[in-house]
Amino acid sequence: MFNALSGMGGGGQLKQSVANNANTALYTTFAVFGFLGGGIYNILGPHLTLFAGCSTYVLYAGSFLYYNHHPEQTFVIILGALLGIGTDLLWACQGAIITSYPPSDRKGTYISLFWSIFNMGGVIGGLIPFILNYNRSKAGSVNDGTYIRFMVFMAIVPAAWASNFFYTYQFNHVNGDLFTLRTRGLNNMFYWGAQMLGSVGIGYIMDFSFKSRRTRGLVGIGIVSLLATAIWGGGLANQLGYSRHKPPHELDFKDSSSDFAGPFVLYFSYGLLDAMFQSMVYWVIGALADDSEILSRYVGFYEGVQSLGGAVAWQVDSHNVSLLSELVVNCYPLLAVLVLLAVKDENKAEEGASKEAALPPVNSASTFDNTSGLSKST
Repeated sequence: MFNALSGMGGGGQLKQSVANNANTALYTTFAVFGFLGGGIYNILGPHLTLFAGCSTYVLYAGSFLYYNHHPEQTFVIILGALLGIGTDLLWACQGAIITSYPPSDRKGTYISLFWSIFNMGGVIGGLIPFILNYNRSKAGSVNDGTYIRFMVFMAIVPAAWASNFFYTYQFNHVNGDLFTLRTRGLNNMFYWGAQMLGSVGIGYIMDFSFKSRRTRGLVGIGIVSLLATAIWGGGLANQLGYSRHKPPHELDFKDSSSDFAGPFVLYFSYGLLDAMFQSMVYWVIGALADDSEILSRYVGFYEGVQSLGGAVAWQVDSHNVSLLSELVVNCYPLLAVLVLLAVKDENKAEEGASKEAALPPVNSASTFDNTSGLSKST
């Protein structure tokens, strides 16, 4: 996506100096931190390093959306410098994976496969400005929708991938491994019941907690993020007690007394969080546009990536990947950037309607031309 954004020339802006200065900052910090990327990778590991690096790309795309309305280069340059740090983390991790993971007689195949997937992002990204600016043959810079779509792809794809990925772990290795057969049925009743509570709770926050829609979105994402940190932290503490090679003792709701309570609450909380996260993502998608045709494409894309993530998760589990690794990869992306930069408090139609309703009545004699009958106010 970054390649597609840069490939438009000037980051899609009429003045190429903006992107030139941002890219100068980007490659300067990339050069400086290039010597540190390997060390950071060795400390944080691949998961956190990739997450930290990828998050900066959404911010960079958002800076050009900001520039469309506030033509000051400073913010774009700062985000370009931040992207340079993120780029170093991403490519240090990518380089370590692509050169060390494949067997020696398959490294060429793996590298070529990566490069093809990597450039597929540029192909898809190239379609975005082409389609959205197809009828703007004389435009000098791309419209807001182009930058928003770039941000959607950068932020929604990880969200979609994660939204079905965790089911495998929760169903097979929390409810499936920890409890007796009859207790699993009881747990499922509460798991899906928790989903109803979670969806109602986050729905209220997203619609009624604050007057500003943007504020409601940010507060909702903040609450879900805090809950996710706490719940998955509890999941990590629980997971450290067993593994594939050291299975746990099965718990029963009648026979295990107090030992049953903690894992039960954890599984209940997973259901609560699932509904809140899924509902939050749908709210963010719905806030990006009002056109049903556009939103149907967003949701269709979201569901497609979501299902692909689920398919991969079930296969990962069938290949006996460690349970701790399955838990760790279930992290949540930063959606707050989309809400902050792409979600408006009111759409123009609502704003116009409210202003029109607020106008005082006027004298009909002063609003119509006596000879033509046309309203002078128009």
